Amino acid sequence: HVQLVESGGGSVQAGGSLRLSCDVSGYSVQTAYMAWFRQAPGKMREGVASIDRAGYPTYTHSVKDRFTISKDNAKNTVYLQMNSLKPEDTGMYYCAADYGYKWAGWQPLAANEYRFWGQGTQVTVS
Repeated sequence: HVQLVESGGGSVQAGGSLRLSCDVSGYSVQTAYMAWFRQAPGKMREGVASIDRAGYPTYTHSVKDRFTISKDNAKNTVYLQMNSLKPEDTGMYYCAADYGYKWAGWQPLAANEYRFWGQGTQVTVS
């Protein structure tokens, strides 16, 4: 039974930083595909960053050079360090996970690639 619990959201001024955490239970992040998604009011859920089993990251264009995804295998936790935050980064941020075989052409930032989801943590940038 895989469970994901996000934390670290909050309200911050533009230009500030936040670090989101996703605590995982029921499966090892070392062998999982992990990602962060966000959803703003009235908008579709968007893939922000992912990290595969080898630790290779993928970012959506709008957050490159500002956000960093990482994982701590010992703590079984995935992080999203968010710097230089902008108002357009506002939204509910969700942690997602999947495991098993992924074909060579899989889409790391597509929501349908992930079966397990957390409840989300709110990020507000003003």
